[in-house]
Amino acid sequence: MFSQLSDSLEGAFKKLRGQGKITEKNVSDAMREVRMALLEADVEFSVAKSFIANVKEKSLGQEVLRSIKPGEQIVKIFHDELTALLGGDAEELNLESPGRILMVGLNGAGKTTTSAKLALRLKKEGRQPHLVACDLYRPAAVDQLATLAEEIDVPIFKPEKGETDILKVAEQALAWGEERKAPLLIFDTAGRQEVDTELVEELKRLHAFLEPQEVLLVADSATGQQAVSVASHFDEAVQVTGIVLTKLDGDARGGAALSMRQVTGKPIKLASMGEKMDQLDLFVPDRMAGRILGMGDVVGLVEKAASEIEEKDALRMAEKIQKATFDFNDFLMQMKMLKKLGPLEGLLGMLPGMGKLKNLPVNDGQMKRVEAIILSMTPKERSRPEILNGRRRQRIAKGSGTKVSEVNNLLRQFSQMRKMMKNKGQLKKMMSQMGGGQLPKGMGF
Repeated sequence: MFSQLSDSLEGAFKKLRGQGKITEKNVSDAMREVRMALLEADVEFSVAKSFIANVKEKSLGQEVLRSIKPGEQIVKIFHDELTALLGGDAEELNLESPGRILMVGLNGAGKTTTSAKLALRLKKEGRQPHLVACDLYRPAAVDQLATLAEEIDVPIFKPEKGETDILKVAEQALAWGEERKAPLLIFDTAGRQEVDTELVEELKRLHAFLEPQEVLLVADSATGQQAVSVASHFDEAVQVTGIVLTKLDGDARGGAALSMRQVTGKPIKLASMGEKMDQLDLFVPDRMAGRILGMGDVVGLVEKAASEIEEKDALRMAEKIQKATFDFNDFLMQMKMLKKLGPLEGLLGMLPGMGKLKNLPVNDGQMKRVEAIILSMTPKERSRPEILNGRRRQRIAKGSGTKVSEVNNLLRQFSQMRKMMKNKGQLKKMMSQMGGGQLPKGMGF
């Protein structure tokens, strides 16, 4: 996510950090590189221009010029301006009664999947969402939503087969909701093209009938500036209240996210960063700015871990580390914990500085190979890896479909990790370098 933009910005700021003194010339040179980076990331031209002007003006202020580390001050200014550009503060959904959310957007943006993801997110928050299938045009759209609703165990209203009257369906859905005392209805609508006047008019009628509290535009972030024009068009038609950016994990440029708020004036409320049903998150501008600048999102990572990992498992693992009795059984459990948090590439981007590292030896494919190696060990070998002689290693490699060299590498890395766990000072230093400053409470270091 944003890798292309992050790399370009890092190059520009690296030059500034190396300057002993900040002048108008080196700031102008750096901002020229930043402007090119923004435009290459498909940020709308007027947005890029005004953004650069604001950063440049503040970068040449007296506070920066007198600073001991002016380069770092400029990065801080850039972060603050980027946060403002993305919307400032995170904006929650309006879920007041009667609780109606209308999902709109172009074909292929991911409305149906996002509707189900939103329902799951709200369900986890303790709410009672109900889904309504209002896509009467796309073949199998109703069946797709019904399948997803069953997967996440959320009630769904399905129209009669062959029904084409959207207002009739909406009226029936509201009656169904009243009968069930449903406090929250999420309406998944058909995809519209900007030029399809007839379908847009139908959407206007549906909006007028439902009077929803939220009209969420589902926009594919990879479409760049087109997503911005789409947002403006839908806002004109049905008064969009918020934006949901999809496929953000697959967008190396990020132009849509950076332009959307400024051009439309509508907040980005949610962002989807993966295909799994639980990968729909609140869009937090300052955290996103941090990720773009390679500062990570440690708060987001901690929140994700807290929601997915059992506290007792985390405490048991902390105790193992504290007593330096960590073995391959624990390593396997740790890998399972990581899997719950989502793709490794996304997790690494949430750690300060890790998003900029290239060719990392750890990825989902490698994790599967490591897991296969550990599962090919006997219970005794997992508990006492020091007994793994050459013959045992050959058997493990054969059983896991890997090479003996891979088994040796894993054992060597595991041995180094155990040594570090025994060295409390070294472990504390590593945590400090990662930005934590201190180890988690309860680990006793």
